[in-house]
Amino acid sequence: MTAAESAPAGVRAVAFDVFGTTVDWRTGVAEQVGAVARRCGAELDGGAFADAWRERYLPSMARVNGGERPWAYLDALHRESLDELLERHGVGAAFDEAARRELVRAWHRLPPWADAAEGLARLRGRYVVAALSNGGFALLTALVKAAGLPFDCILSAELARRYKPDPAPYLTAARLLDVEPGELLMVACHGWDLAGARAAGLRTAFVARPREKGPAGGADRAADVPADLAAADFTDLADRLGCP
Repeated sequence: MTAAESAPAGVRAVAFDVFGTTVDWRTGVAEQVGAVARRCGAELDGGAFADAWRERYLPSMARVNGGERPWAYLDALHRESLDELLERHGVGAAFDEAARRELVRAWHRLPPWADAAEGLARLRGRYVVAALSNGGFALLTALVKAAGLPFDCILSAELARRYKPDPAPYLTAARLLDVEPGELLMVACHGWDLAGARAAGLRTAFVARPREKGPAGGADRAADVPADLAAADFTDLADRLGCP
């Protein structure tokens, strides 16, 4: 089977998860947490703090999707989690309002994986390529611009006022791109994201990011994630989708 023959039939657009799939959230957040903590005179392990912050990501959004709290965009959820974590670590007094705002904006400034820009550029030659993320619209705009990522458009969960893996963000993306759900390929390194996309009728592609959660590992693996196809990175995905 050739690379092109392995591509799901009828795909017209490709949507990419951002945190972890397109950018290295852990390295970016850990480095910025460490820098701000040193400036504030606080002792914090940047990597451990980033991990703890990320652990609150899905639960905080689940409360919104479950109706336990009103809609709030991701910066607000990150700020709530940050305040709780700083107090839990006993360093809350060291971080003033300006420092806390800077830490929330750390999620706006994250390094792309080395293959991301090249792979996206190749895929754009054949498909509409969109970012589809739980990040807020302003966050994603700043992140994509700073990282130099060649997306055709940004589709934030903020547009649906629901968070992935709820069906609404996936179906909103298909509607705004004027394609049927089955004509939209969702690319992610997370099984939960692809499961949500599949339940909404999208096609799915798993991209491995073994270093997403740092040196300790724990990232999802292709063998454990049902998907229409799997790729080693974005350039391999471009090969499999027949993009020169």
